[in-house]
Amino acid sequence: MILPPALALSHQLIRQVTQPGDIVIDATVGNGHDTCFLAECVGPTGKVYGFDIQSLALTRTAERLLQQNLLERVHLIHAGHEAMRQFIPDEHHGAIRAVMFNLGYLPGSDKSVTTQADTTIAALEAALHLLTLGGLISVVIYSGHPAGKMEQSALYQWASQLDQQAVHVAVYQFLNQKGNPPSLMAMEKKGDFPFQKPNPSIH
Repeated sequence: MILPPALALSHQLIRQVTQPGDIVIDATVGNGHDTCFLAECVGPTGKVYGFDIQSLALTRTAERLLQQNLLERVHLIHAGHEAMRQFIPDEHHGAIRAVMFNLGYLPGSDKSVTTQADTTIAALEAALHLLTLGGLISVVIYSGHPAGKMEQSALYQWASQLDQQAVHVAVYQFLNQKGNPPSLMAMEKKGDFPFQKPNPSIH
């Protein structure tokens, strides 16, 4: 297929910007597929920070990483991705090469627990702060459920207002396929941006 699905394209883009030794973030570890992909990209000298609010997701991801001998490359964090700036060491701020988001709910779990637009946007702002210049954020968005459709609309509205001198934003989406296939929003950091300091009340 010449035109790949959104998730496959996100992997292609991440591969283009990462290399062994890089530091990257999986903002939504889920069942660990993207976490393992990132761990392979950065190699044994790199580091992956993985975030999820559900302990089940972290358990499944740890098991998958262990099976693939990748666990030592990953630091899993039981916290919302909107608080990532508080968990990433200061020396890595501005040095993160890539951040992956795979929105929606955890497959095989409670579908009522989904990512939300307000915390996702806060996490994207944190990720832009943490990225190095030329770094990339990939956001796979699932709009086939009501919460996902609302989240997609809010993300597009927010991203369309970002300063193009600070970040370039592109959207990839099939328009004539049934079943509401996921879309991809890719963000490349091009310059400094006036970010707010993290809220110390977030834990």
